[in-house]
Amino acid sequence: MNKLSVIEILHYTTVDGPGFRTVVYAAGCTHACPGCHNAHTWDSEKGKMLSVSEILETVRADDFANVTFSGGDPLFQVEGFTELARHLKAETDKNIWCYTGFTFEQVLRSVRFAQILPHIDVLVDGRFEESLKDENLLFRGSSNQRLVDVQASLAKGRVVLYENQLVESWM
Repeated sequence: MNKLSVIEILHYTTVDGPGFRTVVYAAGCTHACPGCHNAHTWDSEKGKMLSVSEILETVRADDFANVTFSGGDPLFQVEGFTELARHLKAETDKNIWCYTGFTFEQVLRSVRFAQILPHIDVLVDGRFEESLKDENLLFRGSSNQRLVDVQASLAKGRVVLYENQLVESWM
């Protein structure tokens, strides 16, 4: 099984997707977005090496929380996060959100990055842009970032935003 460099696994958060979530913070990111909220996660050497099975055990321990991959950027360790997502989908009913500085279109064009797409529900995509920062946005920091409904987007062959579903469920 793959090992992942992880800064932290945080339980019971409500800011990285709807409802209670367990967040796996990946170590490593080269986007280096000015004003990044998680700049402490950029250095891949600062993470603790954990096997996918160790992370699975930790995530499965909370029956009620869904899962978010954040960081850093999980796509810099896409093989391990794909394995983790594949196991989560096969063994649980948890939905999976994944934050990345890449756009959905960039991920889709990369054979390496695209391998995770069949196993995640929402991709929060795009670099954080400090000039577009908006603290009123749900689950993202700047207005250029999107909440992409991955499975609907793959099925339709175009980007389908999760945002509309989210707004309706909050009303």
